Parts: sequence; C-alpha cells; structure tokens
Amino acid sequence: MQWIPKPTDQSLVDSLLTCLRGDPAFCGTAIARSASILAPLLVRRGIANGEEAQRFLSPKLVHLHAPEQMTGLRAAVDRLDAAIERKEPILIYGDYDVDGTMAVIILKTAIELCGGTADFHVPHRIREGYDMRDDVIERAAASGIRLIISVDMGIRAFGPAETAHRLGVDLIVTDHHLPGHDGVPRALAVINPNQSGCEYPYKQLCGAGVAFKLAQGLMQRRLQSRDQNKLLLSFMKVVAIATIADAVPLTGENRVFASLGLDALRRAVNPGLRALLEAAQISANRPPSSGEVGFRIAPRINAAGRMDVARDVIELFSVKDAARAKELAAKLDKLNTDRQEEERRILKSVEERFASDAALCDDYCIVVDGDGWHRGVIGIAATRIVERYNRPTIVISREGEEAFGSGRSIRSFHLLEALESCGTLFSRYGGHAHACGFAMPVGNVTELRTRLDQFARSRLTLADFEPVLELDAELNLADVTPELYQTLQMLEPYGMSNPEPVFATRRAQLVAPPKILKEKHVKLKLRAGQLPKSEEPSELSAAAILATPRCHPDSAAVRRSERAAAVPEAQGNALRPDFRSKIAFDALGWHMAERLQQSPLLAGDSVDIAFTIGQNDHPEYGGLELSLRDLKPLIPLASTTIEVNALISPAIGHGSPPKKGL
Repeated sequence: MQWIPKPTDQSLVDSLLTCLRGDPAFCGTAIARSASILAPLLVRRGIANGEEAQRFLSPKLVHLHAPEQMTGLRAAVDRLDAAIERKEPILIYGDYDVDGTMAVIILKTAIELCGGTADFHVPHRIREGYDMRDDVIERAAASGIRLIISVDMGIRAFGPAETAHRLGVDLIVTDHHLPGHDGVPRALAVINPNQSGCEYPYKQLCGAGVAFKLAQGLMQRRLQSRDQNKLLLSFMKVVAIATIADAVPLTGENRVFASLGLDALRRAVNPGLRALLEAAQISANRPPSSGEVGFRIAPRINAAGRMDVARDVIELFSVKDAARAKELAAKLDKLNTDRQEEERRILKSVEERFASDAALCDDYCIVVDGDGWHRGVIGIAATRIVERYNRPTIVISREGEEAFGSGRSIRSFHLLEALESCGTLFSRYGGHAHACGFAMPVGNVTELRTRLDQFARSRLTLADFEPVLELDAELNLADVTPELYQTLQMLEPYGMSNPEPVFATRRAQLVAPPKILKEKHVKLKLRAGQLPKSEEPSELSAAAILATPRCHPDSAAVRRSERAAAVPEAQGNALRPDFRSKIAFDALGWHMAERLQQSPLLAGDSVDIAFTIGQNDHPEYGGLELSLRDLKPLIPLASTTIEVNALISPAIGHGSPPKKGL
C-alpha cells in the first residue's frame, strides 16, 4: 500500500494556527494546545478562520438554514396545511433503503403531529424496483388519495407524475438525486436543492434531510414556536441515521444533523429505536459513533428492504408497544444475519472462482456471475471484492433468462461511463461513477465481461490497482496523548468529506510478541522507537502511569484503581519530560493476522505504522489504543533498515490473487 501525505496550503494553516492559539474562545483549551495538529486537519475540510472553526467544532441548531429557502417548499407546505385542515388522507411514497425509510418516518410523524393522517408505500426491491410506478398511483387515486409525497425518489419519474396529473392527484416530489437533462417532472411542487434555480445554500442533503426540511417548514407553520427546538432534536436522531448511512458529505447542515442526532440517540425514548439500539448492541451510556451507525444500525434497517419488505422498519419506528418493538427489532436482526450468510455464500463462490480461473486474476474489471445469488446482496458483495482486490467489480445474479447486476468501482474508474460504452447489452441500467445496477439477458453476460475489461484496459494501468492510504500527519508515539485524543473527538462524527484522521509513526518498537485474536486479527504492543542509551528514561514509574490515565505501559499489570492508590499526588510534578517515550500502546490490526503469520515479528523489531487513535472503554484496563490501517515491518540488514513491502500490500497485477480470503 502506498502512503501519500495529504496536500495542504501551508499559508492557510499558519493563519488558522494563529487564530486557534489567539482566539479567546480557544485559549487555554485542548484545542489551542493541539492546534499544530488540528489546524491542517481543519484547513483540508475547507475551514479558514476562527468563526468557521467554531461552527464546525460545535454544531448547533441555529446553524440550520431556513427551510423556505428551498425552491418549492412554500407551495408544498401550503398544500399540506390545506390537506390537514380538510382532513384529507395523504400517501407518502418512499424508497426501501435506510434513507428512504427514515424519510417516510420523518414526514409521517411530522404530519401526524400537526394533526394530519398519512399512510405510506415502500416498494418491494425485487417485485417493484426503485422509483415511483403508475399502478401504485392509480390504486391510490382509486382509494380516494388526492395528495402524494415522494421521498428519496421521483426526480426523474416523469411518467408517474403525468399519471398523477391525469388522475387529479397532487404530487409533491422531495428528492436529493441529480435531475436529468429534461429538467424535473410536472408536479405541484418539486423540493430538491440540486434542481436548477434553487438557491438553497447547502446542496448535499440526503433524501431524509430534504424530507426533514419539509417537516421543519410544516411544523413551523402549524405548531407553537416553544415546541420547535425540542421537536427538531427529536427528529435529528432519525435524520442522523439516514445521513450517515447514505454516505453524503458530513459537512455543513449534514454535520449539524449527524452531530446533534448522534448525541440525542443516547436519550432515545421511541420504543422501536430503543429496541433497535439494543439489538445492535449499542451502549446506552454514550452517543453512538458514526461507525456504529454505519456498521451496526444501518445494516439492520437495510436488511428489511434487501431480504424481505421494508414496511417492518416503518412499523418499528411507529409502534408504541415495547414488546412488539423488540419483536420487530429481532426480526431485523435475523434478516441482517440472513443477509450476512448470503453474502458469505456469494463471496465463497467468488473465491472458488478465482482459485480455479487464473484468467480472472488478470482482468482489469472483475465480472462474476452465479445462479440465484440474492439481488439484495450482490451490491454488498461487489463492495467486498473491490475492497479485497482494488479493481472495479460487477456481481451478477442469473435468474432464468434474465441477469441482474450490481457494480462498485475504484476512484480512478468511472463505472457508469463503462456501462454506457456497452449500453446496448442492457434492458435497463443506471448509476454513477462508483456504483451501478442493471438488468440484461443472460446471453449477454459473456460479451459484457469482454467489453468491460477492454474498456478498463483502455483507461487503467497496473498502478491504479495499488491501494493508496492518505496520511494526515506523522507523529511520534510520545505525542499521542489524552489531550490530542480529546481534540480529535471534536472532529467527530467522521464520514464522507470528514474522514477520521490517519497518522503515521516511523520505527515504532514492538515491546512484546504479537498476539493473534480469533485467528484473524492481530494485537501489537508498541512504543516510540528506542532512544540511544544515554537518552533513555528510567523505568516508567507509577507516577507517570497515573499522570497519563488514558495511556498504559502494561494495562494487564497496573489497574487504574491501583495507580490512584499507589501514587501520592505530589509525585506527579516530578515526572521526567521524556517519560512518554516509554509508554506502550495497544495497536489492533483488523484482518492482519495472516500477514504476520507469513512473516512473524519479534519483540524488539521496528515497524512503520499508519493508524487512527481510539479509546478502549474497559473500566479496568481501558485507555488510548491505536487502530492500524497499515504496517510496514522494518528488518535490520547489514546495519541498514529496509521495508518489507510484500508483507503490507495485496497482490497487484498479474498472477495469483492474494491468499487472504474474502
């Protein structure tokens, strides 16, 4: 893996550094003391002055934009207000993924709080597919519905919009996807910050974020102002889940949603939400992280739409009975387990395919297909293969005479352009640079594999397949302190356009043999590189341990309670300034065990490491710990040191695939 420093405008960094150290809002805080590390991180996020830094580091409700700034929103609120006054039934038409189902919940709840009645329709992924359908609108009109609101879909639903118009049904489209060249559908109102002429100041909302702005406008119209902030924070929990799950940039208004919403989740009172957090094993003692939302909460919500029907998600968030909520959350948990098992089955088949087909290892664009692979899972499988081989990948499920595909890509390859180069092979297709989906006759799969590989070879080189890790800064392990961790926490929640900072340390020293965890992961104990004998500090004292409560030289040997009892407070003032060089950190390398089994490390060896900084919350042995993103063992050879790159990077280019399983 190639390590590349992130580019930074040093003049902007110097200016912001002066501000962070001189601004009264920051003086004397951990921010000011860690400013030299924090400033470049903020500059790379587009933050250039103290006011912007305060807004980014401390998001507040007042940072939300006025909803009426969004084109079409006033007209939509007027129509909703009239429908509520006349007690008209309203239908919300939403997508089956996390973003769509959360958008349904937000708008349905807001309408009911304002005195209205709303039903919903979430399509079945396999039987109906994505976007609005004429037959659903026709059935709604026949049942007396005169107002339909789409959420997270509809911006290109020209046919269904005409059907609604013909049947006398008012249609409000709320969406965040990019409109096509033909503009927007004919509707009573179209609410999408990305439509032409919309001057809304933030364009990167997810579908649930757009639905929230409509809900916000409606509640401002119909509810008393004293209830507004409490209600907005209540809705923020659901908006945060959708915003993080949909991988939109966590900047601007999205950062407000995510930050305030995650904090509010620890005070969740909705029975369904509480049951979901419990099923996902999310601690109630602290706000969940964006990673926990992305990898624990969102997959369980998504599993309903992938494996069964997404209506269960809406019911989960609507139900008042705690027992029924637990039952529904358990069902989502089971569906997620089923999804994981199907994912493993597909990936095992793919691994066997690589083992038996040497030519597949040489493809610049990987195309694999199988009979009866679950259509709701093939996109996730494609993601896993891209993570494994770092090549654009298409996974296809064959179902009789029809084939359904889902693809994921690497950043140097535009997947939709690749599909467009052989568009005649598909019965339908769509997507963007990094993801796609399509349907086609089974007989066209072989030609698709050939043409996509040819297209990829015309645009990619072997160098494009080498994984790249962008580094924020190089640190000595002695600089990894509780104060730095406290400062970095203010950058959370992490996500798109706000990634968790990745640091590198050169020549870290292994102070004990590596431990293999669950036959897959590795745990190292590392400290800063060994100093010359004349500069080495003495054995780390208990006073030093106590003065650094989040870092521990040997957490198995000295408990926190024992540190406090053993060391008089006054001794902390006599610490040597170089004591931190003796502090050892636990460093966890997920799925790195096989690399070290192939070439073992010994105590005393040196490694270059790339890592993020986290914290173990164990009540006795917790403290700061490192999460390895990569490592490069250094082997002394004739008084020199070399990097063993073969140990750190997946196999690239021609030949057998890497040994590590999917």
